[in-house]
Amino acid sequence: MAYMGTILRINLTKSTITKESFPEDLAKLYIGGRGLATKMMVDEVDPGIDALSPDNKLFFATGPLTNTTAPTGGRYMVITKSPLTNLAASSNSGGFFGARMKKAGYDILVFEGKSEKPVYLYIDEETVELRDASHLWGKRVWETTDMLIEETGQKRASVACIGPAGETLSLMASIMNDKNRAAGRSGVGAVMGSKNLKAVVAWGTRKSPIVDDERMREIVKEKIAMLKAHGVTGQGLPTFGTKVLDNIINESGLYPTRNFQEAQFSGVASMSGEALVDKYLVKNSSCYSCPIGCGRVVELPNGMKGEGPEYETGWAFGPACGIEDLNAITEANLICNDLGFDTISAGVTISAAMELYEKGFIPDEDLGNGPKLNFGTTEALAWYLKVMASREGIGDLMTRGSYRLAEAYGHPELSMSVKKQELPAYDPRGVQGHGLGYATSNRGGCHVRSYLISPEILGVPEKLDPQAIDGKPQWVMTFQDLTAVIDSAGLCLFTSFALGVPDYAELLNAALGQNWSAAEILQIGERIWNLERKFNLDAGMDPAADTLPPRLLETPIEKGPNAGQVHRLQRCCRVL
Repeated sequence: MAYMGTILRINLTKSTITKESFPEDLAKLYIGGRGLATKMMVDEVDPGIDALSPDNKLFFATGPLTNTTAPTGGRYMVITKSPLTNLAASSNSGGFFGARMKKAGYDILVFEGKSEKPVYLYIDEETVELRDASHLWGKRVWETTDMLIEETGQKRASVACIGPAGETLSLMASIMNDKNRAAGRSGVGAVMGSKNLKAVVAWGTRKSPIVDDERMREIVKEKIAMLKAHGVTGQGLPTFGTKVLDNIINESGLYPTRNFQEAQFSGVASMSGEALVDKYLVKNSSCYSCPIGCGRVVELPNGMKGEGPEYETGWAFGPACGIEDLNAITEANLICNDLGFDTISAGVTISAAMELYEKGFIPDEDLGNGPKLNFGTTEALAWYLKVMASREGIGDLMTRGSYRLAEAYGHPELSMSVKKQELPAYDPRGVQGHGLGYATSNRGGCHVRSYLISPEILGVPEKLDPQAIDGKPQWVMTFQDLTAVIDSAGLCLFTSFALGVPDYAELLNAALGQNWSAAEILQIGERIWNLERKFNLDAGMDPAADTLPPRLLETPIEKGPNAGQVHRLQRCCRVL
């Protein structure tokens, strides 16, 4: 049935752990992962609570295809109420943690309440324990991971933990696993920190029970071949990682530059995916059961070594901040991984601070001993990331995100965010469908809830005119529903470049013994989306929040292929 059959519920207030049977009937309606954990959150969490109070719950959820041979079958989701948006949060991560959590025998971990002191959870096939983490509190991610691997004696265990950003309740704190993989967005690391939960260590060797092993082997072989044969998953991503997009998006005229004031960046060649390969790449890396291998292991001249930056990260610390120094960009990425920051929100918040500073809204005295916040100031990246983690000086405002920062200085319109979550690396004025996805996303500014860059720019599964409006709402809804299915199954969204809805139905049917049609799994995706939407509305979200920053609706792009364009959100909505 592909599920391990057990949910682990950890009450941190009482220091109790209970095992519950997996709800297979609900799984038929929500698959698992994002879908099932969202259903549990809706049933158990009052939408009106303070996200950083003990009343919030934190769900680590795998899907039925996590810990299987399905291509990219290593993903897990973190579900909670977001302190950044005050809406439903569902952050996805790869690496090996999701598979090892399932190998230990658990489909979902539910954390409730708040511990009196810092603790971590250790799980394997025989042991489930809350252990003291006082000696780990204040440590960064990489040191925490190394200490826990040594302390538990399990060299192949996976560690998911928070860094200083999560401990100080930064609203953009991530949960890091395997050192460099992140459940990155919506401040889920702050929720973990609010519970005094430093880490989860998972180890096991159990296999997920597949209903039709022979059929699963046939389907997996076929889908891997499709991924290998596709230009994006078989060539672009393995060769240059996600930063293969830098030149493509820049040439298309939708590469947000200097806090979305421009849409092309003249210094792209020096910080592109090609440049990363030439300068700092050591080798590729892959997540569990992944045939793509888009990860980048890098080493800088100063000896710093880790993974990344991804496309979004390189942009957030690069063009968004007017910086083309690849060394500084890569160092900022590694600092974020170690401190436990969402790189998109961190970089875009620094970008907003730079515009606020250059326009005279942030005075010099507010910078303390920090460098000037002019666009292009490379030393600003590392400095302000560190004070954001420690909440020193202006860092205390910046760590709350760009919206709250800009609002504090009287100009919230300079926050490039939706529902208080920072926008990613595509200017919606150049991609009307993708922009509609931004505006309607259930978790705020997000590119992976409806990645219409695929058809609008890359031509996958077919080429759409990026400035056309007719038909785009239907495309957005289909991508939203399919993404919910992929997240709930435990797979990586990158598989959708080569695979379609029927392919995911085949994988799920073989693993679970179901007979779902393509239309039926999309209906499940729609059910998940609507459930998130209901939670958001119950939490007090105004439907008028489904919009974009004024700049993107009112100020045309000045130069490049999309000169003169704004995002025509109201027209997109009228064609629904």
